Amino acid sequence: MQRTYPHIPFERYADDALCHCRTQDEAEDLKAALARRLAECRLEIHPSIPKIVYCKDDDRPLEYPCIGFDFLGYTFRPRRSKNRWGKYFINFSPAVRNKAAKAIRQRVRDWKLPLRSDKDLEDLARMFNAVIRGWVNYYGAFYP
Repeated sequence: MQRTYPHIPFERYADDALCHCRTQDEAEDLKAALARRLAECRLEIHPSIPKIVYCKDDDRPLEYPCIGFDFLGYTFRPRRSKNRWGKYFINFSPAVRNKAAKAIRQRVRDWKLPLRSDKDLEDLARMFNAVIRGWVNYYGAFYP
């Protein structure tokens, strides 16, 4: 990416990647170039995974079939937001992915809190604070 497409911002984590293109043509060209480059390395992209997503918001009113994606436990899609003056607008922003939120709820259920009535609040805090703090630190990054 740095050598061939230095003008396209790029994020990667393990085997997940995002490329921020300005136009659909640029995105399609990049997708084809990445497929060719991976083929040179005897790798391939799974056909259902790569997709071109339109980051729809109030400034981008066009209609496209795909307007959201999941990345690293977050779902990025158009959402209603409020500016500092209290006015609502549509913003392309992240939130906890549904699958991740479901896993968090299941983990809390697995703690069987109603059966721990013999514990003090301090004991429960010692038992679960590290896990809860991790969730808050990770998923609260965009909304402190």
